[in-house]
Amino acid sequence: MDIVTEVRERILQKSEEKFQKFSSSLLPGVNNVAGVRLPVLRKIARDIAKSDWQAYLKNKDCRFMEETMLKGLVIGLLKEPPEKMLLLIENFIPEITNWSVCDSFCCGLKFVKENKKLVWNFIQKYLKSDKEYEIRTAIVILLNFYIDEEYLNRVLNCLNNIRTEHYYARMAAAWAVSICYIKFEKETLDFLLKHCKLDNLTYNKAIQKITESHRISKETKAKLKLLKK
Repeated sequence: MDIVTEVRERILQKSEEKFQKFSSSLLPGVNNVAGVRLPVLRKIARDIAKSDWQAYLKNKDCRFMEETMLKGLVIGLLKEPPEKMLLLIENFIPEITNWSVCDSFCCGLKFVKENKKLVWNFIQKYLKSDKEYEIRTAIVILLNFYIDEEYLNRVLNCLNNIRTEHYYARMAAAWAVSICYIKFEKETLDFLLKHCKLDNLTYNKAIQKITESHRISKETKAKLKLLKK
């Protein structure tokens, strides 16, 4: 049995009807959710990464969303040279068509931590893209690996320069601003008050996401809500 068929059978065996309905409700327009929980998928991904992962990544017949998600999870587990990792990422990004696949993929790219300059340069073209999930992928990589003292101002500048009408890209930008605020409150507040060029929807969503955090005091939340446009 080839690895694609074997993995598909495992997906079917691990699918849950109730979870399938729940997941589908969170992914409008996605009609091929099998209903397999992420911890289970991570276990399958680890098994693929120890097996013929090259053959699995070449599979273009992903009948279930989870098959696509697994490809992203497998890439994150690999210990290939950085340039090879970037090629695998570049080949996979066109297959990302929803936020769930995007976000699970991006947070698993641990190799970024040791190759920040290389990956920073790599994602710039995606930040300037007109495709929804190319932009979101770049932003979610930013918010996972680049919100630190060295990159904070560059991250905020990148977010400030994004121009898109795509909903899930804008929501990723808002999410990233909220993480910046939680980690660097003073600097991000200064950005919001003096330098922010985000469209109103993204700006207001960023304020909302910040105020939803349990790490922000009630007093601060009240002040931030007054900043909404």
